[in-house]
Amino acid sequence: MKKGMSRRRFIEMGGLVALGSVTGSGFIPRLVSAEESTVKLGLLHSLSGTFALAEVSMVDAEKMAIDEINASGGILGRQIVPVVEDGASESPVFAEKIKKLLNRDKVAAVVGCYASAHRKAVLPTLNRSKGLLYYPTYYEGQEEDARVFYPSQEATQSVMAACNWLVKERGKRIFLVGSDYIYPRTCNKIAKPTIAAAGGEVVGEDYIPLGNTEFTSIINRIKAAKPDCIYSTVVGGSNVAFYKQLRAAGLDGKHQVLLSTVVSENEVEGIGRADAEGFYACMGYFQSIDSPENKTFVADFKKKYGQDRVIGDPMEVAYNSVYLWKAAVEKAKSFDPDAVIAASAGLELKAPEGVVRIHEKNHHVWKKVRIGRALADGQFEIVWESPSLIEPNPFPNI
Repeated sequence: MKKGMSRRRFIEMGGLVALGSVTGSGFIPRLVSAEESTVKLGLLHSLSGTFALAEVSMVDAEKMAIDEINASGGILGRQIVPVVEDGASESPVFAEKIKKLLNRDKVAAVVGCYASAHRKAVLPTLNRSKGLLYYPTYYEGQEEDARVFYPSQEATQSVMAACNWLVKERGKRIFLVGSDYIYPRTCNKIAKPTIAAAGGEVVGEDYIPLGNTEFTSIINRIKAAKPDCIYSTVVGGSNVAFYKQLRAAGLDGKHQVLLSTVVSENEVEGIGRADAEGFYACMGYFQSIDSPENKTFVADFKKKYGQDRVIGDPMEVAYNSVYLWKAAVEKAKSFDPDAVIAASAGLELKAPEGVVRIHEKNHHVWKKVRIGRALADGQFEIVWESPSLIEPNPFPNI
């Protein structure tokens, strides 16, 4: 190194970091706290309970994004420190954990929640504490909170595409079945006029309590209605029982068309590949997307977590969420949530699923959606893709 040439050095000193330059006179330190060299990001998901089937893997994807960003120099010169909390699939626990993350841990933002009830549970504290949440899960819409970004598809983006495709390609008689909470009921509220407008007919609508595993009576009603297609919004661990019981009743993927807007590759692993084979899903992302960005993403994930791991839509959106936050922070040149929010309008990201763009007004994203058919290996064969990005419409006129 030439005399007088400067460089930065970082030396850990009991919770302090020495930053300085080396000159001909030696190292000149400037002490800063460790907090100035790091930034905390909250990861709030159900690591136990009925929703853990979907959410545990989302944390893995978020951690991978954090590791990649840290390896490339961090954000605004800081390394990201993840603070992980378990919402335990219970709304009161989510409400408690968001308070800890924002008020005690002082995280700059939170990526998390899966069920809408859990997202709703954190909103009061999020707004009181002026925090920032990235909600990486497809959901029913009907919300536009100033302190939340919604990087996955809201209901109109997936439900309308799914129902139009079913009526056009697989049959006009549709049976609606879902878990009994806000997401399935709102999706079916959108599905019914969509099906009618496409020339189809709803021949049944039924719901099962959240977490329930007994589908005998619903399956009997499905068999009596003789639908061409089932549109399913059954969520979480209930799908393990639902798909298995459908197959036992002779309504497997060879004999009955079923499309879900809540079953990704991760749920297929929990359900069992044989029980899911032949059924359809409508998602923004499938692991089988054939693009350089996605191939790199999949290869890196498998290298980090194991070759047998699969990647579903919520995982990819969780990964995207960290990068969307990074891009907004860098554009704002600040970690302040209000500055990040202001910098996010119109922000684009070249994600594994393709380009996504944050809407200029409503905090949701423009994105493509796809329909895939589950194969014997647990992957989906993509049979349809929207020709362009679909604008989010969280408050449809229905």
